[in-house]
Amino acid sequence: MMLLKLYWSFLLIGFSSFGGLSMIPQISNEMVGNGWMTVSQVTDIVAIAEMTPGPLGLNCATFAGMQVAGISGAIAANLGVLAPTYTLCAIAAMFFFRFKESLFVRRMLLGVRPACFGMVLGVLISLAFNNYFPDASIDIPTLSIGAIDLVLLLKYKVSIPKIILYSAGMGILLFGILGLQTEIL
Repeated sequence: MMLLKLYWSFLLIGFSSFGGLSMIPQISNEMVGNGWMTVSQVTDIVAIAEMTPGPLGLNCATFAGMQVAGISGAIAANLGVLAPTYTLCAIAAMFFFRFKESLFVRRMLLGVRPACFGMVLGVLISLAFNNYFPDASIDIPTLSIGAIDLVLLLKYKVSIPKIILYSAGMGILLFGILGLQTEIL
């Protein structure tokens, strides 16, 4: 029964999201809402999915399914999240060239873009509060790593894989080797 629930949850996520980062709020809602994971565990899964090659939604489905029900859970979640994509892509491919100049389609896409942005911004705010401001306080070491990452990304145009490696190294150094505890103000 758990495998069917996983499949159904990810089928709904696949049909109601637009892929990539827009899937994260729905994945979080399903995982936390069904009691399969905590918000912190979802954050960890998103971080791992971002670091692994491949589509974010598929990686999240793999790791979430694995966490909930092992390899069979990962397979069920993947089948669920992929079924809508394959179905909709096949249908869209048939009709796209026929309607690509349609004013209705262009206007529809203009409405969808801000919705996607809003969902991504909502996830960003949720993850920021969970990671940098736990229990309504400030986690200074983690916030420092995030601020440096932002400067490296925006000002110096450092690639994302390098930023991930830097952040992992800083985590190992600060919290592993130096044994620093998260400082909360």
